[in-house]
Amino acid sequence: MTQSSIQDHLLDHHHHQEETLPTTTAVTTTTNPRKLSIAPLVFLIYFEVSGGAYGEEAAVGAAGPLWAILGFIVFPFIWSIPEALITAELATAFPGNGGYVIWANEAFGPFWGSLMGSWKFLSGVINLASYPALCVDYIKLVFPILSSGLPRYGAILLSSLFLSFLNYTGLVIVGYTAVCLGVISLLPFVLLTLFSIPKIDPSRWISLGQKGVAKDWPLFFNTLFWNLNFWDNASTLAGEVERPQKTFPKALFSAGLLTCLVYLVPLLAATGAIPLDQENWVDGYFADAAETIAGTWLKVFVEIGAVLSIIGLYEAQLSSSVYQLVGMADLGFLPQCFSVRSKWFNTPWVGILVSTLITVAVSYMNFSDLISSVNFLYSLGMLLEFASFLWLRRKLPTIKRPFKVPMNLPGLIVMCLIPSGFLVYIMLVATVNVFLVSSILTVLTIIWYFAMNFCKSKRPAIVEGEDYLE
Repeated sequence: MTQSSIQDHLLDHHHHQEETLPTTTAVTTTTNPRKLSIAPLVFLIYFEVSGGAYGEEAAVGAAGPLWAILGFIVFPFIWSIPEALITAELATAFPGNGGYVIWANEAFGPFWGSLMGSWKFLSGVINLASYPALCVDYIKLVFPILSSGLPRYGAILLSSLFLSFLNYTGLVIVGYTAVCLGVISLLPFVLLTLFSIPKIDPSRWISLGQKGVAKDWPLFFNTLFWNLNFWDNASTLAGEVERPQKTFPKALFSAGLLTCLVYLVPLLAATGAIPLDQENWVDGYFADAAETIAGTWLKVFVEIGAVLSIIGLYEAQLSSSVYQLVGMADLGFLPQCFSVRSKWFNTPWVGILVSTLITVAVSYMNFSDLISSVNFLYSLGMLLEFASFLWLRRKLPTIKRPFKVPMNLPGLIVMCLIPSGFLVYIMLVATVNVFLVSSILTVLTIIWYFAMNFCKSKRPAIVEGEDYLE
């Protein structure tokens, strides 16, 4: 869709008083080799959210097997499913790059759209910085020289650049790479489950934990939240998806089912096959559990799967961050250079470069408080996302929604209130430093919004898509 056709479309909206379908990218009706099909999209969503059972071990250590199992059964219904349903409806109604940025812009105007984009981008790209470091942490088990100092810093830099270059080669390549990484990284857990079956004692599943081990409920809920979050991230890729109105709901359903099984089945297998030693259940324990159940070879396989999973997580997160920047440039929140694409691979190279530079810079920092602050900002963004979803139902009740959550507005409010209460809880337990850093970052994003408006008033050509701000 060209800029002139978009303008004509908007004029028709004003003349005929009909609700139109705002989008930053044309919707294709024929197969396009540069567009994502359903299988790559399923695994990109899977890596946005999960990437495997790695990371769920802390739930057992925090509250015991029964609570961990119940958590990964119940929490998807109160958090993951509402988030996925909202994503399916809005990504098909507004199928353009930018995702939730478009939704907030259409609901409440450009200020809130820009703020949403800043909150979500910061949370994504700084979270991205943890993956190269995690990858090096696993590789150092084979090459101890990478444990510290200059070799470690060099390995983090090289791994970041290599993974970003893979993203530069094209989203379709990244998508099919995610399929391969997903299948291979799942194999260790399939084997773990099969070898566990003869050793399972179902009575171990109902254990509330060892006596004398205190429950760590903040860690428990944070673990659930972290492992079952980010369903909306793939919405920023909607403009790159083949027939998004049909593909997105199917991909979200498939990725949701896969994610729940990937968490629950290995958890049941490991907790049922091994006598409980609760303090051992920390991140990375699945490798030790695999060694106990089947031998050293499976432990090594689980660790290899962890490295492949981290690569998939990096690629999926970087893709969503980069195409969010494309959407923000189309909406006029960023300079138009962020939507410029490589002639070789049709990828937005400026966004990849900027995201990579931030990732490399942050990856060398001790950023525990910063990560907590970013989670705080992400929670703010999610509250704004829920509000945008509800307001768009009221503001644009008759707009075409290829997928629609089958509820009326009162039911939708209840559906959004439960996860919103959880977000508020996460924010209330934040430290003073987290509040301070989050406030500073938010003020900086507001300054950026007004600076962009000033630049547009002086040099209108600095951005594209100014019509979207009307």
